[in-house]
Amino acid sequence: MTPLERAGLALLHRMDPERAHGLSLTALRAGLVPLPGAITSDRLATDLAGLALPNPVGLAAGYDKNAVALGPLARAGFGFVEVGAATPRPQPGNPRPRLFRLSEDRAAINRFGFNNEGMVAIGARLAARPEGAVVGLNLGANKDSADRAADFAAVLAHCGAHVDFATVNVSSPNTERLRDLQGRAALSALLAGVMAARSGLARPIPVFLKIAPDLSDAEIDEIAGVALEAGISGIVATNTTLARGELTSRHAGEAGGLSGAPLFARSTRVLARLSVATGGRLPLIGVGGIGSAEDAYAKIRAGARAVQLYTALVYGGLGLVAQIVQGLEGLLARDGFANVAEAVGTGRDEWV
Repeated sequence: MTPLERAGLALLHRMDPERAHGLSLTALRAGLVPLPGAITSDRLATDLAGLALPNPVGLAAGYDKNAVALGPLARAGFGFVEVGAATPRPQPGNPRPRLFRLSEDRAAINRFGFNNEGMVAIGARLAARPEGAVVGLNLGANKDSADRAADFAAVLAHCGAHVDFATVNVSSPNTERLRDLQGRAALSALLAGVMAARSGLARPIPVFLKIAPDLSDAEIDEIAGVALEAGISGIVATNTTLARGELTSRHAGEAGGLSGAPLFARSTRVLARLSVATGGRLPLIGVGGIGSAEDAYAKIRAGARAVQLYTALVYGGLGLVAQIVQGLEGLLARDGFANVAEAVGTGRDEWV
């Protein structure tokens, strides 16, 4: 991290977290953040459900909720970028304060509640997205919707022509009873509707399912079965957790989803269990607590074909992306892997 980047992060950390989040997007759009451009090599290039990624390290949904910084993010070193979550209608989300830094724990707690400008505004920005970048959209449901399952299909139908993949997000803990949609009957019906919307697109795209880390082995196995039956393209493991564990920050008791370093082990165990349950038939994306190349490599060895990060950027800045990607290439080379695919699942037994 350069002295300028260090000073910028220090300034942001003196602000309210949500204000700092918005200011970081403004700085990115204004060209005030140094960006490395695409980072790739023969060893890093990865296929994810038919998507050709320059490297397997992506940006998780939640940072650019409204797709306002697609150009700069496409040059930040990520192999792919996911924006959103988008809902059919704009909604303000939950009352503030709703984002908390847990600096001592390298973590964050949020209870945003799908605040976003809605699929019409977000879809218009996605239609003008930069060429060459792999961009996906996280699909959400309005809090007051009479048919939340239909909301996911509606967002995909409206925005699907302008993205490379979509993620069905039934695992946010901040919309009341949303996680109930992870049950077999509800999830089967929801995914059937989403896949019907996908079939109506001129260019059918991969559809992923994002699950919670707070699931039993039986629930993970059930979700894996539903996903395979529905014909979706992959599973993202995982979203934030409602569990707390041993945290030291004064914000530890805040309601909402916990992300960052304390989530790493829990989410990686779910990922590995999911790898077993799917038997390698679905590509998996590992998310939760990644803050270093070693963390990303551990996710891949636990069964992930690609990974995503977000909270670690709060503490390491966007320069962390290049560090992780380049470090990952070194780890793959050290262990004799010619590409990412060769390493997938080789360390799964350490987690199940």
